[in-house]
Amino acid sequence: MSSTSGQPTIFSRIIAREIPATIVAETEHIIAFLDIAPKAPVHVVVTTKDPQFQNVAELAAGNPALLAELVAVAERIAVERTNGQFRLVFNTGAAAGQTVFHVHAHVLGSQEPSDSMGEDSLGAL
Repeated sequence: MSSTSGQPTIFSRIIAREIPATIVAETEHIIAFLDIAPKAPVHVVVTTKDPQFQNVAELAAGNPALLAELVAVAERIAVERTNGQFRLVFNTGAAAGQTVFHVHAHVLGSQEPSDSMGEDSLGAL
C-alpha cells in the first residue's frame, strides 16, 4: 500500500481506518468519502482499495473490471447526491493536478438544478 515514495498514501490510511473520513459508500473493492477540501457543493472521492494502480490509465490497462466498478459506484453516489448531472474527474500526473498517487475519481455536482459547473470550474482538484 504505497505511493511512489514507498509510504502508504493518505487513501491507504483512510482505507485502513488510520485517518478518519466521512465514508459515503463502500464495496469489497471500492471506497468513497467526502473530500476534505470540496470544489463543488457535492465533492466525493471514489478510490480502489487496491493501491497498486497510481492512475486511471494504469487501472484501465491492469484491471478494467475494477475501473468499471469504480465508475458504477461513482454513478450511484452521483444519482443519490446530485441533481442528476455531475462531473467525474480523474487527474493523471502531477502537472494535471494529481496529488495522491493512488487511482481515484472526483464526483462533483450540486443538489440544486439551477447550479452550473461550467468548464471554468475545472480548476485544481
